[in-house]
Amino acid sequence: MTRRPRKAEMDTATDGYDKPSCTAPQAHLRPLPVDIDPRRAGFIRYNEKKWVNGTRLRYYFFDRNTDGIGGSWVGPEAQKAVVRDAFRTWKDLGIGLDFEEVRDREDAEIRIGFMVGDGSWSYVGRDLVEFVTDPNRRTMNFGWDLTTPHGRDTALHEIGHTLGAPHEHQNPNAGIVWNEAAVYDDFRGPPNNWPDDQIESNILRKLSAAEVTGSDWDPNSIMHYSFGPGLIVHPTGYAGGLTPDPGLSPVDEEWVRRFYPPLEEARDPELRPFESHRITIGAGEQVNYTIHPQFTRDYTIQTFGAADTVMVLFETVDGEPWYVDGDDDGGTDFNAKLRLRLYRGREYVLRLRLYYADVAGDTAVFMW
Repeated sequence: MTRRPRKAEMDTATDGYDKPSCTAPQAHLRPLPVDIDPRRAGFIRYNEKKWVNGTRLRYYFFDRNTDGIGGSWVGPEAQKAVVRDAFRTWKDLGIGLDFEEVRDREDAEIRIGFMVGDGSWSYVGRDLVEFVTDPNRRTMNFGWDLTTPHGRDTALHEIGHTLGAPHEHQNPNAGIVWNEAAVYDDFRGPPNNWPDDQIESNILRKLSAAEVTGSDWDPNSIMHYSFGPGLIVHPTGYAGGLTPDPGLSPVDEEWVRRFYPPLEEARDPELRPFESHRITIGAGEQVNYTIHPQFTRDYTIQTFGAADTVMVLFETVDGEPWYVDGDDDGGTDFNAKLRLRLYRGREYVLRLRLYYADVAGDTAVFMW
């Protein structure tokens, strides 16, 4: 559903367009077989960057004078406060993810720097744990003042990437036709000063239909850039420019609640050795199990059947989930499998999200 620009937008066509834009690294897409069923590929692409629901994401602000190459990654308290508030804004939607600030970088999945001149960016979803494993590397950076309205939206935008959301203006369902020469000319200059490959990656490259699974274009999404006059040829209503409304849009809120719904209070079923649990959920849905080992020993936990799944094990410590191990069999002929030592007297939680199954209920999980 599209929105024509308000008259005020048309009358002040340059408002907001001189602000710098996010320079998110291009998401890593897993290789898939050339003959894979398109429906299966679509579910994998849509889900592969998302977290299993119930994950607690821990964030850390770099705090040492030695942090940073070519500039400091340490930010002032006023900037950190905006980021904390942005995490709360996402969490207050009632989603099943949680966020916690930690003091040790080794405990954090999200590591935040404030290097001026390095742009604002974040890795997308699970890329930040799969491709940025060094605790001394950033997974997110803020390169300009966050205490302005544009800065507050920047913080919400980058956290949206961390949750797995791509850039909305690259949604193929938008039907945007760009004046490419004008786009290159605009973003090569200040305040962005981007090279051409950055412009292609963050603006002109359209996402595959699989990555958005048919979702409608939302020009007000927090994941959408502002664009000045003359950059968009079609839809013609945006020839004079496009400025998303500030904050999270209703579609943003609907998306994140749908993918990360509030966790139910009911007790999760227990996964015991040598008991098979049939999985009857649909694509994109999730099941959770508790594990209370009776013996300290090595265990194997594995899925069975023709399905693509991501399976993650957490240990419950003082009521909080801590990541132990995970496996993802999306797009392969293998099944997700964990081999690890579990300890008597401890509680574990297994979270399993289904990408796709040929037949509903054609999947099971087993521990031995």
